[in-house]
Amino acid sequence: MTGYDRRGEPLILGVPRAAFRPSPIFLALVALFVASGVMTWNRYGNVGFDVFLFVVSGWLVSLCLHEYAHAVVAYRSGDRDIAHRGYLTLNPLKYTSPLLSIVLPVVVVLLGGIGLPGGAVWVDRHAIPGRLRHTLVSLAGPATNVLFTLVLVAAVAWGPELGGPLEFWAGVGLLAFLQLTASVLNLLPVPGLDGGNMLQPWLSPAYRRMYDLFAPYGFILLFALLWSPQINRVFFGAVFAVGDALGLPRELYQIGYALIRFWE
Repeated sequence: MTGYDRRGEPLILGVPRAAFRPSPIFLALVALFVASGVMTWNRYGNVGFDVFLFVVSGWLVSLCLHEYAHAVVAYRSGDRDIAHRGYLTLNPLKYTSPLLSIVLPVVVVLLGGIGLPGGAVWVDRHAIPGRLRHTLVSLAGPATNVLFTLVLVAAVAWGPELGGPLEFWAGVGLLAFLQLTASVLNLLPVPGLDGGNMLQPWLSPAYRRMYDLFAPYGFILLFALLWSPQINRVFFGAVFAVGDALGLPRELYQIGYALIRFWE
């Protein structure tokens, strides 16, 4: 249902259309991703730096789309105010804080090659009826990562036959690996993360209160789990096994990881 506000601005379900326009920051990230991809393909200048820009900008674009998926499903499920909070503009600065949305995920990618979940959208759960809708809102983000994983793995499987430099496909392979790790991390049943939030509506009141108590510390819990050598080994063993099953060559994304550390 459409209409107009008092200033003549078009409305979509009572929300100004401007709330749905992609932000200049997101468009700049997309432009950087495309430009750095072209630079990598042509081995322009320092190819390691080209791959660095290609992977980091691509990862940030995927973070924006991950949170956008949450916001769209929440909006369609009944939370109309989410549009007024700017979550439908794909602006990474709207997702919690620049530190959690941009800086921390990029640092973790560079140091550990892990697709760490980024920022988060604040959803008005009271505006969304039904436990299934709440679960679907939480599932939307990881589902986006899974889709990206499959698309990028397919690109790595079929793309090299078209030619192009190894550095470009190594960057694509690393992006696929980051999406795979993000998919697994986001689906872990950790309080505060998407996997835990998918289960939260189905918990009994007593367990839900306990869950809500630990949810603000989800990131700390995640780091604590990954810090454990046993859990870390199990996690990466599972990621490598899924990557191998999908046909994602380990040596390819390992080359990509070495290239993005262009300063070494």
